[in-house]
Amino acid sequence: MNVFPFSFKQLPSAVCIVLLCGCATRMPDAVSDPAVTAAARPVAEKPAPTEKRSPAESSLPPSEAALKEGIALYNDGNFAAAIRRLNSISGADKPIQIQAHKYAAFSYCVSDKRTLCRQQFEKALKLDPGFDLEPGEKGHPLWGRVFEQVKKRKK
Repeated sequence: MNVFPFSFKQLPSAVCIVLLCGCATRMPDAVSDPAVTAAARPVAEKPAPTEKRSPAESSLPPSEAALKEGIALYNDGNFAAAIRRLNSISGADKPIQIQAHKYAAFSYCVSDKRTLCRQQFEKALKLDPGFDLEPGEKGHPLWGRVFEQVKKRKK
């Protein structure tokens, strides 16, 4: 004689049903708690805070500020914007112009624009025939050979 209203083969299914029913019940305190319901709502991403400049940075000459912004854009992977910003530098001291040409060249090479990359390296070498890449920049798979070819032609 079976005392239970179901067979033992049905026991796992019955346990699962009971557990699922328990999970489906709502807890009235959690639903009415504004902190819980607010936390469950999707939150729109806040825009990135604007970069605050220190007094020393805001007093940078425009060409230095443009170079710094261009390098930051390059480092962030925004190569098109970096190129625009770096190419806007004109009339600056030679070291600033050279760095602008170098990072513009890097940006062009990364963007698969080899001719423009080469032209930027040529401009840098025209300003300073002794210009060279930093040790960590030499041999880069995208711009290393381009730079070496330009440098050999300038000699």
